Amino acid sequence: MKKKILNELNSKSIISSISASAGMLLLLRKMTLVAAFLFSLSCLVCTSRAADAPTITVRKSDAINVAFTNFSGAEGAAVTKVFSNDLALAGSLHVETGGKASFVISGVAAGGTLQGKVVDRANSIVLSKSYSGDPRTMAHRFCDDIVQTLTGHPGIAMSKIAFVSNRTGRKEIYTADYDGFNGRQITHDNGISVSPSLSPSARELAYTGYLSGYADIYLIDLASGARQRLVKYPGTNSGPRFSPDGNRLACTLSKDGRPGLYIVGLHGGVQRLTRTRGAESCGTWSPNGSELIYSSDENGSPQLYRISALGGSGRLMPTGFGYATEPNWSPDGQHVAFNVRSAGAFAVAVLDLGSGSSHIVAQGENPVWGPDSRHLLFSTHNALMMFDVPSGKSIPVVSALGEVTEPTWSR
Repeated sequence: MKKKILNELNSKSIISSISASAGMLLLLRKMTLVAAFLFSLSCLVCTSRAADAPTITVRKSDAINVAFTNFSGAEGAAVTKVFSNDLALAGSLHVETGGKASFVISGVAAGGTLQGKVVDRANSIVLSKSYSGDPRTMAHRFCDDIVQTLTGHPGIAMSKIAFVSNRTGRKEIYTADYDGFNGRQITHDNGISVSPSLSPSARELAYTGYLSGYADIYLIDLASGARQRLVKYPGTNSGPRFSPDGNRLACTLSKDGRPGLYIVGLHGGVQRLTRTRGAESCGTWSPNGSELIYSSDENGSPQLYRISALGGSGRLMPTGFGYATEPNWSPDGQHVAFNVRSAGAFAVAVLDLGSGSSHIVAQGENPVWGPDSRHLLFSTHNALMMFDVPSGKSIPVVSALGEVTEPTWSR
């Protein structure tokens, strides 16, 4: 599968390589503080292709049984291939072949149109909808509608990801569909491009770049390719993270001294949030944009803190771990994924904000939640893994591209 991935991406001239270590990337502007304060300033990674539909088995109690036969019509085979992969990756749906399915999925695809239908055991129509476009788009949209209809939660098939790769020898940023297909190189800075953040709509991408020789934050319109240097204060400007409304960025700036957490408006305005002796980074927004969780070493080892988006004092969040960085708040507001050190390596932990309990779920770095608050994307350096938290199953959606780090996922 790796050879298949490389052939496709090389044919489009989109894949480059990059050095992997995110913590060593940040160079301070001349006459400013040392970059040693900035730990884990980037929080995201990934791309390549999950070409063949993986087999994912989830617990029966955790999945809804559905029956699915191949779509008919001139484009049925093409749509079926994508849709089957989407069903497998959704996690919440289990294809039942023994006649015990609660729902039956069918459809006809021809002439750029898919007519999809879902019926229950009584043959009552649960979902009937027409889709237009290319086979991938039609399959993705239908699968997302099924997930939303049957589970009440958003699907992930229409979402996008971005990541950093070092395949060319330089760190550049790429985007792709959620499953790793349609990879596209976004930056061609021939330098250091790190810490990507996709806007919730996936129409814009913010990142830390060094085109000026220093760490600045750039904003790219992904449709037109237009780019602007949005944040360029003296010192380091890094680690942008989009707010849920897409109008603000949480980022780390050192313009006033020690690296601290700030909010910068896309259309102007800057607000300082933290004023501590430590270095703050990796701010992640609550779903409603009223709070942020960030990592700070103000008391020695980095820990997680919670603060109002209006400012004030950060509140220490007990995680049960002596080292906690790179937090990412789930879209449903119930969990925070973050990095810890375990057995000499980095691991992904999840904190339940309701109970206060936390536990390690996988080995890897830079965890980020998908739109469904069920899946995590994280880096293992040579691959980007999609992890289904309830089932504990994971598959690589990016591999054979050198080191891939710092994933971000649209919502």
